[in-house]
Amino acid sequence: MSVTHVQIVSVPVGDQDRARDFYVDVLGLDLVRDNPMGPGGRWVQVAPKGAATTLTLVTWFDSMPPGSLRGLVLETDDLDTDVTRLRERGLTFAEDGVQVAPWGRYVTFADPDGNGIVLQETRV
Repeated sequence: MSVTHVQIVSVPVGDQDRARDFYVDVLGLDLVRDNPMGPGGRWVQVAPKGAATTLTLVTWFDSMPPGSLRGLVLETDDLDTDVTRLRERGLTFAEDGVQVAPWGRYVTFADPDGNGIVLQETRV
């Protein structure tokens, strides 16, 4: 195979404006694109600063209802600072808070549609 990297991950959302605001204003991702796409459609793409892989916030896949994504993992260099910053922005984390694993630490939360996200700091 000659696959070199993952380019885009589709995140199923119900409202692209609300999702864009969450991923950009709350999580701090960059807005890469927000363009019309076909008749009545829209392409909304976000990414961590400098990342090769991006997320597109999609509404058009019948097989991917809003909130059906689980296990989207975002990496951070400073979990404690990010958790504090996200709480200040109104984000609620799972009841178990920061978890410790042999490979590092993590928290889990959901976006406004219920998509499951993991924010992790990998131990080096």
